Amino acid sequence: MKVAIVGASGAVGQEFLRILAERNFPMDELVLFGSERSAGKKYTFKGKEYEVKLLQHNDDFKDVDIAFTSAGAGISKEYAADITKYGAVMIDNSSAFRMDDDVPLVVPECNAGDALNRPRGIIANPNCTTIMMVVVLQPLEKLSHIKRIRVSSYQSASGAGAAAMDELEQQYKELLAGAPVTVKKFPHQLAYNVIPQIDVFQPNGYTKEEMKMYNETQKIMHTDAKCSATCVRVSSLRSHSESVWIETEKPISIEDARKAIAAAPGCTLQDDPANLVYPMPLGTAGKDDIYVGRVRKDISDECGLTLWLSGDQIRKGAALNAVQIAEYLIEVGNVK
Repeated sequence: MKVAIVGASGAVGQEFLRILAERNFPMDELVLFGSERSAGKKYTFKGKEYEVKLLQHNDDFKDVDIAFTSAGAGISKEYAADITKYGAVMIDNSSAFRMDDDVPLVVPECNAGDALNRPRGIIANPNCTTIMMVVVLQPLEKLSHIKRIRVSSYQSASGAGAAAMDELEQQYKELLAGAPVTVKKFPHQLAYNVIPQIDVFQPNGYTKEEMKMYNETQKIMHTDAKCSATCVRVSSLRSHSESVWIETEKPISIEDARKAIAAAPGCTLQDDPANLVYPMPLGTAGKDDIYVGRVRKDISDECGLTLWLSGDQIRKGAALNAVQIAEYLIEVGNVK
């Protein structure tokens, strides 16, 4: 098994290395790729040093079995043919192919089997906020069909990459020092602030990030549920959170909802409000599961439930989900 990571120097690329090591992913060879800026950098994986190779239009992927790509949609589109030319499975973390009919969009807890039908050799990793939400909604969908979803996300700096995390820390230092505040990665200062915009606005008034949650949820869950989202950037460093309201065809009791979430793969129920126990980014950073709390009836809707969730955007929201897809393919013997 030969594995490649494209975008190895980025926040998600680095997380790929950590997760592959932690999970003892079955591979014999590893090769790292990056841009001209990253080429030549060296990283240690399981005690061995690897040098980042320059990503080029050539036959470097000829013997690769699985390629994890996280270098942006433009790079994914440009190099997809080179990566998949000789049969490598491309598991892509960008938005490049997510809504293409001939590219499966996969969250293993929801639709692992979709990964087996990939005419172009590409499997798309969904948007981080969508991944986190559908992992929690899937067990509730089994209790009663979800008709509508309303969600507000509280997304940390990590969602904009390693440089954005560095900028947030820099902003706090600058503010404390009374120095001018650096603003490059966000439309406004993020420190001591929240920004009700993630990605660019669309003609309907929603942002691209919000429309991803609408479209990707339907594709992953094979559902007609409509999702209305407001995505907000907050000044936490790592881990996203979401406040979610759902309307189901039949009422679901709080007890049944909690049992379903607690038993679901990839979920941890952390719901004891009497003792001030509920998920928060500080506690979910670095964790694999999506943590769920504040499960309660929607007092405005007999068939409604509302809940709060938090999870590590770089792990389950990105690298971990992609690695789980690869693990599933290996388990069922569906790699080239």
